[in-house]
Amino acid sequence: MRESSVALNRFGLGGRKGEAVPGEPRRWLLDQFGKFDPRPAAVTSLPASPALIVQFREARAAQRGMRDERREAKAMPPETPARPDMAPELRPYRALRDVYAEAAAVRTNLALTTPAPFIERMVHFWANHFAVSIDKIVTVGIAGAFEFEAIRPNVLGKFADLLLAVERHPAMLLYLDQAQSVGPDSVLGKIAARRGNQRGLNENLAREILELHTLGVRSGYDQGDVTELARALTGWTVGGLADQPMLRGPGPGYWFAGIIHQPGDRKVLGKRYDQDGERQGEAILRDLAVHPATARHIATKLARHFAADDPPPSLVARLEAAFLKSGGDLPTVYRALIEAPEPWAASPAKFRTPWEWTLATLRGVGAPSLPALMNANALNQLGQPVWRPGSPAGWDDTAPSWAGPDALYRRVEVAERIARRTAPLDARKLAEDLFPGALSEPTRKALAGAESSAQALALLLASPEMMRR
Repeated sequence: MRESSVALNRFGLGGRKGEAVPGEPRRWLLDQFGKFDPRPAAVTSLPASPALIVQFREARAAQRGMRDERREAKAMPPETPARPDMAPELRPYRALRDVYAEAAAVRTNLALTTPAPFIERMVHFWANHFAVSIDKIVTVGIAGAFEFEAIRPNVLGKFADLLLAVERHPAMLLYLDQAQSVGPDSVLGKIAARRGNQRGLNENLAREILELHTLGVRSGYDQGDVTELARALTGWTVGGLADQPMLRGPGPGYWFAGIIHQPGDRKVLGKRYDQDGERQGEAILRDLAVHPATARHIATKLARHFAADDPPPSLVARLEAAFLKSGGDLPTVYRALIEAPEPWAASPAKFRTPWEWTLATLRGVGAPSLPALMNANALNQLGQPVWRPGSPAGWDDTAPSWAGPDALYRRVEVAERIARRTAPLDARKLAEDLFPGALSEPTRKALAGAESSAQALALLLASPEMMRR
């Protein structure tokens, strides 16, 4: 029974009230490969990235218009008052914030009711690996579309296809300023130079591809490789946003703008690439996707996520071998993870992040959706708002980042709030269902001694079992 608890909590997103405990944990996990829906109705009903790019462009134009009005108002004679109904500068972006909130709710609600919680966890893992953040205004409305369009459809495919989908998505191109990168010797670069308006490379995307998305730090690449990759990626941009007609593209969304691509061969990690245009960057990314350093980097992150903050070397080696042998086939790597002994260790080794704990608590009480028991602001209070990590490195995946006294106190407060709003239930029976064969005696005694069903439920939601996985 203890392995059932591991499958539910370490591989999945936590047991769900009313659902049967998996009798064959490994088979239960493998069966989810066929149950995962990459494009459920809740996702397809949301606006796609082209519509969101248009919406952002309109909001930006409105913001510029407001700035012009303010400048005119300041230039007016003193006896002429400025318009009293002038909106704050960021008001045009409110609709995009509403889009963000709706997409975040869809993400949460899918996780609460999915028949494939292990694969849903992998979606969250990859979205954090390829992190974008709504801290940048241009990313606010499109962060959800990034996960729904680039991550979900490729979570059960090849890593190379996932990588290419991510790096070509408008959200990533805008978040890491790739849309502003111009080859100095490109057609547009030369025109700009003649006019005294020097346009140049932006290396942000290239650097994060090498450091975070593929090879990892201290893996043998150098600044020259970053620059060469940045040159190869010039032209990968977002249509529908640029003020210059020649850069608007055929429509809103990803497009390759040859007019800003840096011509010439590239040399990355000692290999020369002589492809033309867009194919040059794609060829480099496909090689990076199956590089041994990438295999080790991905294997280490997976081992850390599923086994321990200090990744077991034996598990890293197993996952690395599966990655390399299969050419980066993600289901093959997931199967190796399920078959490995290390993630099935009896003692919970991972401290749940606020996102993981929120899902586990809501699934545990059978909440059908996020607004049923708590609002999205709770994730802000807990310190992990959706799609808002502090850097392109994503949220940290180790206990020290989440297990401080203040953070634990906030979880207790939220647990009590959920318990008060939940219909009375038998927390003792629920605990046995959520943690089959893994409930500790101290927790069992604490639940038995509770003065009310609400207190018992709050104790369960704030218990060591619920805090760890």
